[in-house]
Order: sequence, then structure tokens, then C-alpha cells
Amino acid sequence: MKGIVFTEFLEMVEEKFGLETADKVITTSKVENGGAYTAVGTYNHKDILEMVTALASLINSPVSPLVKVFGHHLAKVFVKKFPDFFSSQKTLFDFLISIDGYIHVEVRKLYPEAELPTFSHRKIRENCLELTYKSQRPFADLASGLIDGCIEHYGEKIKVSYQDLDDNGCHRRFTLVRELI
Repeated sequence: MKGIVFTEFLEMVEEKFGLETADKVITTSKVENGGAYTAVGTYNHKDILEMVTALASLINSPVSPLVKVFGHHLAKVFVKKFPDFFSSQKTLFDFLISIDGYIHVEVRKLYPEAELPTFSHRKIRENCLELTYKSQRPFADLASGLIDGCIEHYGEKIKVSYQDLDDNGCHRRFTLVRELI
């Protein structure tokens, strides 16, 4: 998993819960490299799971909502760091449809070893999109938060529901319905 996920997670923890909590997350986690991450490095995804679990324990919160909050935070970061991906699409639906065919293609050019999730889509109606997330890693809640952050970015009124297609957070179908005006 790319290091930007790790560095941004620690940034979010520090921003929302303070430097002391961020330090405790690192020191109480059993991560491979002692919590030293660079944005361009590649790390074991189990480290982020370990750190999220440590944060949940420290602040007495369930893990799932924390991962979703992190996904929302990460969407804002991606908008700032990769504005062309977002500005090239006029609507949220256009953006989500472009993930596998455009964004992930570009990511693979930069990071050929990247193990990216897939996002397949099916337009149900003009105002309804079905998006299916599938990964080898249990980050469906992260995808939920990323979608919420993208909805906020595009400023559209969209209702999201989802159905988990497995028991481990690796496969989720989202249904997004745009409010008709």
C-alpha cells in the first residue's frame, strides 16, 4: 500500500486528536517499521489496520466509523494533490465511472507495483449509479469515506446506500441516487 495512505492517516490523527494521540498510535501499534513512513514508499496494509485499531482503542471508538472518517479526509487530500483527476469530470457520477478506466491507469503508470481495488459501475437510471468496490484488502469503509468526500467536493445532493457482498470488508456494492431537481 502506498505511503501516502499512512502519512495522511497520521496527519489526520494529529489534526483531529492531537500529537500525543498520534504518538501513542505509533508506539502502541505493532507496525513493521516503528511508524516511519514516506508518502512514496510502499508498506504492508496490515500496518494501517494495526494503527486504526490502536486509535479506536485509545479514543474508545469502533473501527469502522474511524476508517470512514479517514476516507473522507483522504478524499480532500486527493482533491488538493491531484486536482486534474477531479476537474476533468463535471459530476460525481462521471468521476466515479472514471476511477478504473482513467485514474487507476494513471496511478499504475507511476506505481506499476500498486495493488489497487477495482470499481465497476452500472448506470441504473440517469440519477442512479451502482458502484461495486472489490479489493484483496478490507477497506470498503475507506471507500465509503472516499465517496462521501467526493460527494462533498462535487456539491451534489446524493443519497448513498450499500450492501456488503462479503463478511470481511473487501467487496461492497454502493447505490448512489442523485436528487432530481
